[in-house]
Amino acid sequence: MPQISQAASIYASQLFWLAIVFAAVYFGIGRAMVPKIERTIDDRNARISADIAAAEEARNTARAAEEGYTASLDSARSQALKLVGEAKAKATASTEQAIKAGNADQEKALTDATARITTAKATALAGIEDATVDAVEAIVAKLSGVTPDRATVAARVKAELANG
Repeated sequence: MPQISQAASIYASQLFWLAIVFAAVYFGIGRAMVPKIERTIDDRNARISADIAAAEEARNTARAAEEGYTASLDSARSQALKLVGEAKAKATASTEQAIKAGNADQEKALTDATARITTAKATALAGIEDATVDAVEAIVAKLSGVTPDRATVAARVKAELANG
């Protein structure tokens, strides 16, 4: 094959041009493009670092705001519980006073009613006693024809009513 026999004569020429192309590519990319790429990467890393720092600062600010909110919420909750306790105490005291006043009124009404009942009972018993004395006098007068002594009949009726 004639192509293989020419390889030795053109081998050196191809290696020369290969070295020139690689050198051009190396210096072209290495000297011109690599610094631009490195600068872009450095700028990107700096921007990422700045964003991370800003996010960390925002998180710390949010955490501080949350702690302040929680503290104010706890303070408001304890204040509300204190006010509810005071309101309960006032309501309890007011209710107790109203109950005591109502009890005093009921006691007075009960005492008055008891006095009225006692008076009515005494009046009724006196009326019953008088009616009984009158009935006994009428019965004795009708059966025996004699009018008995009212004082004696009243004493006997009183004694019988006392025994029940």
